[in-house]
Amino acid sequence: MTPIRIRKYSWQLAPGHIRDIRQRVFVDEQRVPPHLEWDATDEIADHYLAVTTNNEPVAVARLFSTLDETAHIGRMAVLPPWRGQGVGEALLRQLIRDAGEQFNELRLSAQRHAVAFYQRAGFHVCSDLYDDAGIPHVDMRCLAPGLIASESGERSCPLLLGEDRPSWLFSAEHHMITLLDTLAGQACQRLWLYDRLLDHDIYDRHQFRELLSALARRHRLSEIRLLIHDDKPLIKRRHQIVELMRRLPSRIELRLVNPDYPVTDQPFMLVDREGVLYRHDFYKPEGFASFANGGRVKLLGETFVRMWEAGRRSLELRDLPL
Repeated sequence: MTPIRIRKYSWQLAPGHIRDIRQRVFVDEQRVPPHLEWDATDEIADHYLAVTTNNEPVAVARLFSTLDETAHIGRMAVLPPWRGQGVGEALLRQLIRDAGEQFNELRLSAQRHAVAFYQRAGFHVCSDLYDDAGIPHVDMRCLAPGLIASESGERSCPLLLGEDRPSWLFSAEHHMITLLDTLAGQACQRLWLYDRLLDHDIYDRHQFRELLSALARRHRLSEIRLLIHDDKPLIKRRHQIVELMRRLPSRIELRLVNPDYPVTDQPFMLVDREGVLYRHDFYKPEGFASFANGGRVKLLGETFVRMWEAGRRSLELRDLPL
């Protein structure tokens, strides 16, 4: 791996090397029209320049935030002679560290050939393929930049569903919610959730509601099942998931456990066939999340199905006025 140093600038103070590298990679090499390459976002972004130990400029990127408090990576480019030597990985790690100090979500638009590169750093695809300046792109996001930045061990594709095998332990609500959202955000078809109740602090959040909404609308086979013990808090106080469930009743269903049927005291969420978030009991944010654990998901899925089939619908929620 080539050792590099990374420097950060505002656009007003940025050295000409940043513009030169973008010109060579995007305009000259990839034929991006100049009027698309140079935009107003440059004025509000932080610009990163990677140089070798001999001060030779080799790579650039920019980082900026939007009104929804999401950080965005853009214009990431490595000069051809320095590709494949770890320069891009080092620069991306620095961007993730800096974003993780302030933001819970980090987004980027990736050229199709670069998707695997960003997946290795902890990003997952969150859009269909689209054209940008004549080049196929997809949107990608990381819902846990702070968590990834704090991870000291070497992981292959951290937080990527179906790929990241070691479990992530958590003992604080903030980390639990971060892992919960990261799993939910990668669901392609199925999300099954079992808990004592739909706690407002955990589940009644705009971010989680939007992730469930995106899954429910993805295609006709999307399936969201919510199995809880107590629906009274949902009746006493307006809940975003309840509102969503009433708009998409064929995709989102809630049931109450049968008190006469054996149930487990450990809440969990299952995502597709690989992802699980498991808590040791209802009252503490302690447990683990696994992103590639098909065996455990299968066992917990069998438990969920037994409890679900014995459960009943909430009459109180059904009778709530629209």
